[in-house]
Amino acid sequence: MRRKSLVAGALILTAAGVLTRILGFVYRIYMSNIMGAEGMGLYQLILPVYGLAWSIACSGFSTTISKVIAAERVKGEYGNMGRVLKQSVAITSAIGVALSLALYFCADVVGIYFFQDMRTITALRILSIAFPFMAAGTCVRGYFLGLQETLVPAVNQVLEQCVRMIVIFFLAGYFIPRGLEYACVVSVIGIVCEEFISFLYIFLSYRSFKRKNKLTKRPSLSPRASLSLILGMAMPLTANRVCASLLATLENVLIPQRLQAFGMTADQAIGAFGQMSGMAMPLIYFPTALLTSLSITLVPTVSEAVAVNQLGKIRETISKSMLFTTISGMGAASLFLTFPDQLGMVIYHQPIGQMLFILGLMCPFLYIQIIFSGILNGLGHQMFIFKVSLLSSCISILFIYFLVPLRGVNAFILGWFVSLTVSCTLEMNKIYDSIHLDLDAVNWVFKPALAAAAAGLSMKWLGAHFLFPLFGSLFGLVIGATLLGLMFCGLIMLTGVIDKSDLNRILKRRGASKAPA
Repeated sequence: MRRKSLVAGALILTAAGVLTRILGFVYRIYMSNIMGAEGMGLYQLILPVYGLAWSIACSGFSTTISKVIAAERVKGEYGNMGRVLKQSVAITSAIGVALSLALYFCADVVGIYFFQDMRTITALRILSIAFPFMAAGTCVRGYFLGLQETLVPAVNQVLEQCVRMIVIFFLAGYFIPRGLEYACVVSVIGIVCEEFISFLYIFLSYRSFKRKNKLTKRPSLSPRASLSLILGMAMPLTANRVCASLLATLENVLIPQRLQAFGMTADQAIGAFGQMSGMAMPLIYFPTALLTSLSITLVPTVSEAVAVNQLGKIRETISKSMLFTTISGMGAASLFLTFPDQLGMVIYHQPIGQMLFILGLMCPFLYIQIIFSGILNGLGHQMFIFKVSLLSSCISILFIYFLVPLRGVNAFILGWFVSLTVSCTLEMNKIYDSIHLDLDAVNWVFKPALAAAAAGLSMKWLGAHFLFPLFGSLFGLVIGATLLGLMFCGLIMLTGVIDKSDLNRILKRRGASKAPA
């Protein structure tokens, strides 16, 4: 079985991620058109419950499985891998069932007293059905990622989005005309079907994979030792994700309430929340497909290097990852700062240009934090991630509670920016202290920023004077964004930030090595 390089594995996930996000945008555009900003806001209220259930049931286990499988494989302890997976699936499935029962019977309490909106109750009950399938499927995906077999998770990712879209397409005409409550219901039915089909696919893929790669070595870890290893890694990660999800849920509940204190009506507050969280933010995060995939593959790659004490490999892997991340962040910032109004109107038919412009300034920080998470998880600093995440969320909540009633949505965005700056600074210092990474501010920051500014200003002028007057909003935006991307990449190459030798080296496949699964 051939082992892929870091970026070769990430590119498989990226291809799936890009396709999934394109499909996701089609889905969001369709839903925003038939539900409106208020309907999207109501849907965004429910989503954090889904995220919280995922955090409790399987977030820590997914990363743990990926990390442990990678470390055991590089040491040749193949028998331990199956034991780790089976124990993890048993634990997470039990947690998933417990959460499912809890939400089903407590949906009234959550909807009335927490969300303060009875329209969420039915959707919450239906959502609870998805939790056990989500928990078990996530563990098996972590197993494949630990083996750096990214094709199965990539196909699974696309399949999930396709199932959700198909369900929404066929059921929307029946449910949505009955009101916003049923619009949320049909969206949640899509999530349940997505998780069930995803579980079936990943389970059958695992059985097929086992038949082709038979296990013959007995586990060297006893059941108790294996369980201790799993829980020792998974519990801090789970605590981190659970706290982050709880705080994110609190943020989502507080924002509409504090916007009403700013002077908006309840419907206006939900609508503004829907524009920001359901439209602007997904657009800002769209270019992160490569970075999310890279972060996922960083965990087993760095874990393998740590297991065999290859410090040089760790430094090279992290340096190249951070270089590509800062380039991506600067390029995305250039796009959102150059065409914010056109992006909002062409994609959503909503005036969210000001939000996109402000959020565009945050792209480098948002994107680098994704990579920092993968690096620190691979290095084993889960408790540090938990502390930084807790601090970041507390900063955001303080801004929401005290400043949103005074300054509206912009106060929330400012708080988010402050929390990101603090988090990125602390995480960068931790990485530097751990491996004494050489920082290259010129190539990582100055040159990409200069290239982004030059490309953005040029396309801003060209768009205003030629592209939009001649081709209109849609084609002018497509042409302008394409030219901006080409100009930015060309300047990156010309300034020597990255060259062909870098691409060849990082994409080069490693030698073959056998490792039964």
